[in-house]
Amino acid sequence: MKNSASNSSNAKACAKQALQTQAQQMLPTLTTLFLSLNYNDISHQRLSQQAQNSENDFQGLTRAQHPQFGRVMIKWQLTAATNQSLAGLTHESGVLKSINNLSANQNRFQDSLFAIAPPMLAYETLRVKVLDQFSQLTILTMPYYPSGSLATQLNIRNYSSLTTQKKHHFMVQSAHLIATLHSAGWLHNDIKPSNILLDDFLPNHADNSCIKADLLLTDFALAKPISKSIETSLAGTPAYLAPERWQSQSQSQSATVQSDIYAFGIMMVEILTGKRPFQISVNSDDKLKAWAIEHCQQPIPTLPLKYSHYQSIINKALAKRVERRYQSMKQILLDLESIDRSWL
Repeated sequence: MKNSASNSSNAKACAKQALQTQAQQMLPTLTTLFLSLNYNDISHQRLSQQAQNSENDFQGLTRAQHPQFGRVMIKWQLTAATNQSLAGLTHESGVLKSINNLSANQNRFQDSLFAIAPPMLAYETLRVKVLDQFSQLTILTMPYYPSGSLATQLNIRNYSSLTTQKKHHFMVQSAHLIATLHSAGWLHNDIKPSNILLDDFLPNHADNSCIKADLLLTDFALAKPISKSIETSLAGTPAYLAPERWQSQSQSQSATVQSDIYAFGIMMVEILTGKRPFQISVNSDDKLKAWAIEHCQQPIPTLPLKYSHYQSIINKALAKRVERRYQSMKQILLDLESIDRSWL
């Protein structure tokens, strides 16, 4: 077992070194390309390799300035020029177009009274030569949000400054976002604090006790139409994945409204207590199995007494059996909004 763990660590170290070498060759070329597209002050934030695809399939996140759009984040994907699949950013751009069209048809949905996703400022596909071969570069540009995500507010440095009122606001508006997304016919399939952006939040304001952030959902790479949710792969973030999604491959259930609800329940506990309800050891030999045991076998957490008025909501959101869980995000929203203000 020690040899297996050692081999795994060595493999990861080699993969990391290879990625760093490729980045040194790739990123200067992309920087030059972005400059030619009128982006400047370019700062590459993240680069990853999609292991399940070809070895030359990369995704990245780049911060930049644009004369028309201002400060932006560029999500980009580099794939083999012959890859014509609709996966990745092509899929995400389609979801964003569908969601952003709500702003022009708000009367169709009672909850669509505010934006639920960042606007898509630009989207284009180019043929470029990178790493001595021609590839397809897909670019998706969105505004840069300096306040970051909800995960930023839940980190060790910032969490202690969150008031009970702010925590409640984060939960209510997040529930609004997800309920509206479901009303529009989409599952997010990866609900978590890092996928909820804070818009116009001023954490260093002299008196921010009454400042309430506008929230936006982001990262729709795994989003699925509710009416066509037929995939059975174990997609999503393990720490937020519902029990039914951990069943054997032959019996696993597709993503549903209830799996989004379960992920929201995990996030509620995280907002209220500052930590996720389920944890695994970083040294676990089989992390996926460890997560499956946590979600499927560990009891629903008991909240601290000061948050006991949320316990019934947590119990129904994190019910192990789908039929005992909330049937819609609107039901959660109603329960959150009905909480007595004297508790806040």
